[in-house]
Amino acid sequence: MNMASIIYKWSIDEWHELVDSGVLEGKPVELLEGNIVEMSPEGIEHSYTNQSVSDYLTNLLRGKAHIRDAHPITLDNSEPEPDIAIVQLPTTIYRQHHPFPQNIYLLIEVSNRTLKKDLEAKIITYARNGIPEYWVIDLKNKKLIVHTQPQNGIYSKIVEYQSGTITPQTFPDIDIDLSKLLLY
Repeated sequence: MNMASIIYKWSIDEWHELVDSGVLEGKPVELLEGNIVEMSPEGIEHSYTNQSVSDYLTNLLRGKAHIRDAHPITLDNSEPEPDIAIVQLPTTIYRQHHPFPQNIYLLIEVSNRTLKKDLEAKIITYARNGIPEYWVIDLKNKKLIVHTQPQNGIYSKIVEYQSGTITPQTFPDIDIDLSKLLLY
């Protein structure tokens, strides 16, 4: 007898109940497309880049946005923990909920072992939820991949950078030095 696998899809409310129950305490998982997905442990390059980029952006965007490091965001059927989320101020709005799509200016993933997941799975979730800008710092190939203009569940514009400066859509007066992002 051939039995098909049935995967249970978790709703955001069910996910919150599960998280609040404590049963996932200490387990490196996130909710992606209704599935509980294991998160990859951080290597040295990832950890160093993530912290350095976060510190750099915190100084650059002080008073304009809040930088969240590896904390959940709440989307339609996902609650991923992007490496960096640049979100609206004031921070007190996040006392009652994680940032929703309308609170998010830009998401950044630092990718080494997770490059496939970040460019294939997360990109779909982020585009469908209308995240205006999604950056992937590709540690392997030493480049920044910028996704913008989400339409019909995909990003219609994708540009790769290896040097120079970049200006986020939401902050046209800010120039970000790529040498501060591409550290490896």
